Amino acid sequence: MKEEKKLFLLDAYALIYRAYFAFIKNPRINSKGVNTSAVFGFTNSLLEVIKKQKPTHLAVVFDTKEPTDRHIQYPEYKANREEMPDGLREALPYIDKLLEAFNIPKLFKAGFEADDIIGTIAKRAEKTGYQVYMMTPDKDFAQLVSKNIFIYRPATKWQPTSILGEKEVLEKFKIKKIEQVIDFLAMMGDSADNIPGINGVGEKTAQKYLQKYDSIEGLFANTNKLKGKIKEKVESSKEIGLLSKKLVTIITDVPIDINFSSMLLKGIDEEKVRKLFSELEFRNILQRVFSSTNQTEKKENIKEFVKKESNSNSQMSLFFKEKNTAYKKQELIIKTIDSKEVFSQLFLRAEKDSQVAFDILCTDDQNTFSAIAFTLKDNLTYYLENNSDNLQMAKLIFEHQKIKKIGFNLKASIKILRGFDIYFRGRLFDVQIAHYLLKPEQRHELDIMSENYLDEELPNINKIFKNRLSDKDIFKKEFQILITQRSAVIYKLSSLFYEKMKNNKIEELFKNVEMPLIYTLSEMELQGINLDQEMLKKYSEQLYVEESNLEKEIYNLSEEEFNIGSPKQLGVVLFDKLKLSSKPKKTKTGQYSTSEETLNQIKESHIIVSKILEYRAVKKLLSTYVNALPELINKKSNRIHTTFNQAVTLTGRLSSTNPNIQNIPIRTERGMKVRQAFVPSNNNYKILAADYSQIELRIMAALSNDKGMLNAFSQGLDIHTATAAKVYKVDIDNVDRLMRSNAKAVNFGIIYGISAFGLSQNIGISRTEAKKIIDQYFEEFPKIKEYMEFLVSQARENEYVETIMGRRRYLKDINSRNAVIRSVAERNAINAPIQGSAADIIKKAMIEINMEIYNRKMKSKMLLQVHDELVFDMYVEERTQLIQIVKSKMENTIKLDVPLIVDIGEGENWLEAH
Repeated sequence: MKEEKKLFLLDAYALIYRAYFAFIKNPRINSKGVNTSAVFGFTNSLLEVIKKQKPTHLAVVFDTKEPTDRHIQYPEYKANREEMPDGLREALPYIDKLLEAFNIPKLFKAGFEADDIIGTIAKRAEKTGYQVYMMTPDKDFAQLVSKNIFIYRPATKWQPTSILGEKEVLEKFKIKKIEQVIDFLAMMGDSADNIPGINGVGEKTAQKYLQKYDSIEGLFANTNKLKGKIKEKVESSKEIGLLSKKLVTIITDVPIDINFSSMLLKGIDEEKVRKLFSELEFRNILQRVFSSTNQTEKKENIKEFVKKESNSNSQMSLFFKEKNTAYKKQELIIKTIDSKEVFSQLFLRAEKDSQVAFDILCTDDQNTFSAIAFTLKDNLTYYLENNSDNLQMAKLIFEHQKIKKIGFNLKASIKILRGFDIYFRGRLFDVQIAHYLLKPEQRHELDIMSENYLDEELPNINKIFKNRLSDKDIFKKEFQILITQRSAVIYKLSSLFYEKMKNNKIEELFKNVEMPLIYTLSEMELQGINLDQEMLKKYSEQLYVEESNLEKEIYNLSEEEFNIGSPKQLGVVLFDKLKLSSKPKKTKTGQYSTSEETLNQIKESHIIVSKILEYRAVKKLLSTYVNALPELINKKSNRIHTTFNQAVTLTGRLSSTNPNIQNIPIRTERGMKVRQAFVPSNNNYKILAADYSQIELRIMAALSNDKGMLNAFSQGLDIHTATAAKVYKVDIDNVDRLMRSNAKAVNFGIIYGISAFGLSQNIGISRTEAKKIIDQYFEEFPKIKEYMEFLVSQARENEYVETIMGRRRYLKDINSRNAVIRSVAERNAINAPIQGSAADIIKKAMIEINMEIYNRKMKSKMLLQVHDELVFDMYVEERTQLIQIVKSKMENTIKLDVPLIVDIGEGENWLEAH
C-alpha cells in the first residue's frame, strides 16, 4: 500500500509571535538573561505536530523585510504594525539554529509574504498527491482550503487544536462556497493589516451581502437595492473595497523552486540539538527528545521520536503508572513516621542541621490538611499523617526556636497549623518570597520554579486534588509521592535561591524584612476586622435609590431607554444619536469604545457623560464592596479576614484579596463611606489610623539630596505650597489654591516620570504651559532632575534599579529600540526605587510595631496595611501607649536626611479615624 504523503507548512512569524506573547506575563529567561519564550513555545509546537500528526514532509515559511506588491498598491498596508519586540528579535537566530539542527527547510522569497509562498506550495503539492496542512492561527488561509488542503490551528489557552476543512470553513464564515472567503475578508477589512474594507460592514453584514449578491463585485453592481446611509457608505467604498479584495487575496503562483524531497523529515543532528537545547536550558525538551535514545546511536530519527512519544504515558496517568521521570530522577529516601523512634530520627537531624523543609497537603478550603512531609539534606524525607499523636510530634519541630522552617507560602501554613494549636517559632525561609525578590516579574508557583530551576516536573496539587481528594482510588502512596516530592523540591530551591540572593546582596532584605513580615501578616489575617453589617445594608439601599435616579436622568438626557451597561447600546446613543465625537474611537471588534478613558475625554461635551460615569461608579461600589463585603464574613469569627499578598507587586508593596482593601475608592464621598463599615471589636476599642505624610516625596528629597526640598521638609512647611512659591516665584503667603494644586500635581507626577503632555491632561492646561512649569520645577530643584537622570542611566547599564534596602526592580526593556516601551521602562526606573523604598520602610515598621505589641502583651492589634497607612484595633485604655509605639516606630524605623512624619487619627470606624 502506498504511504500517504502528508505535508505540514508552518506560518513562521504567526507561530513565533504567538509563542512570545503567550509568556508575556511570565517570560522564560535563562540564566544568561536571554528571553527564550518564543523559541520555547515554537519548539513545543513543532514537536507536538511531529508527535501527534506524524507528517512525512514539513517546512517552515518566513516573511522577509522587503516590500511586496501589496505595499506598492496600498502604501498604508500593515502601516500600523508595531516594531518587533527586542525579546522576540533575539529569538530569531535560535529559531534558525533549531530548524538547521532538525534538518527542516526554512523557506522565503523577497517581495512575497509567507502566505503567498504557503499558498503556492500548498496548491502545487495538492496536485502531486499530498495532503497539505497549513499550521497557522491566521483566518486568511481559509481561502486556500480545499479537498486536500486544511488549516491546522494550534491550541490556545482557551481552545484545543483544530483542523479546518471545507465544511468547517463554510460553517465558520457562514458562506456558500470557499471562493467567498476572499470577498468576506475584503468586505470586512482587517485592522491588523490595515486593510480598510467597506465602510460600515461587519461580520454579519458581510455574510448577508454574500448570501444576496454572491461576491463583492455583485454587491457593487446592486447598490441600487440598498437604501439611505448604507447605500452611500457602500457606493463610496467601491474603489477601496475592490482594492481590499486584491490585498487579501493570497498569491498561488509565486515564482519559487519547490523541492518536496528537501521537505522530507530526516534525522536530526544530535550534537547540534543537544548543544542548542543546553544553551537555551531546555532540559525537559532535551530529555523528551533523547530519553530513549541508545547511547551508541549517532542520530535520532524523528519518526522514531514520533513513535516513542505517541506510545508514552501521559501526565494524567501520573498516580497510577510509575512513568514520571521527575520522581525517578530525585531518588528520594522516604520514611513514614509510624513511631516515636522514627520521629526522633527526624527531630535530632533537624536539630543538628538547624533547619528542615516541609510541605503540607491541604484540601480545597485550606483549613485542614491530610499530611506533612519533612525533608533534610541528601533528599531524606519523612512522611507524617494528620492525627492527634502525630500533630504533637510535629509541634516539637514547628515550635523549636532554633530550627529554621523552610517552606512554600509559609503564611498559609502558619494559619492552618494555628487551628491545631501549633505556633511557629524561629527563623523562616519561604522559597516563594525568595523567588519573588530574585525575579519579581515572574510567576512564583512551586511547579513552575521546580521545572525552571531544577528541571523537575511536579503535578499541580490544586488541580489534581480538587476532585480527587475524597476519591477512594487515591491511595496513601499517591499522597506520599506528591507531598514528599514537593518538600524535597522546596529544600533544594532554598539552597539555590539563598546563593542567588547572596550574589544579588538581597539576603538581608529577605532575612530582616520579608521573613519576619510573614509572622506579622499571619497575625493580622488571623485577627481579622469587624464589619458593621447594618450600616452596609442601609448604604446599599441608599445607593440603589441613587442608581435608579441616575438611570432616569440618563434616559431623560438621551430621550430613550436603553441598557446603560451595554457598551454597544451606549455607543450608539453617544456617538450615532448624540454625535458627541466627530471621530469616535472603536474597539477591535468594530464597536464604539465606551471605556472610562474614552468617556473622560468627552466629559465636557454633554452632561450625560458625567452621569454615565457616576452611574458606573455607583454600580461598581455596590457590586465590589457594599454588597460583596458581608459575603466575605467568616461564620466562625464573624469578621473579615483579608489575605495580604507578599509576592505580587513589582515594587514590593503589599496587595490584598478577599477583599481588596487597597482598592477601596477614597477619592469620592461615596467611596470613602465604605470605610465607615470597618469598626472596632467592641465598645472598649476604637479604630486608630496611622498614615505617613508624603513619604514618597520625602524619600525623593533624601535620595536626591536636593537642598531646596530637604529644607522645606526640615522646616515643616507644606511641601506643595513651598513648591508653588518656588515654581511661580511668589511669596509663600501669596500662593493660591490653583497654584498649590498645580504644584501638587507636579510633585507627585515627577515621581512617576510625568511628561508635559501628562501634566497638561491632569490639570487642564496647555502642553506649552505644562512644559514651562516642569522646566521651572527642575530649575528650582536641580538635584531631583540629576537624580532622575542618574536612575535611568543606572538602569540602562544594569537593567535594574534598587530601593534603599536593596530590593531590585528589573527593567529588561530599558534599552528597547521601541520608544514607547523604552519610555515606560524609564518611568519605572524613576518610580520603583521611591515607591519600593516606601514599601520597605512601612514593612520594617510593621514588624517592629507587631513585636512591641506582642512583647508588652497588649490587647490592641494591627489590622490592616493600605499603601502608606496602618490601621489598628485600639484598646481604649492603651491609647497613649499604642500611639507612642506606632508613631515612634513608623517615624524612626529608618534614618533619612529628612524627617518621616506620621499623622494619627482615631474614631468609632475607619472613616472617622481620618
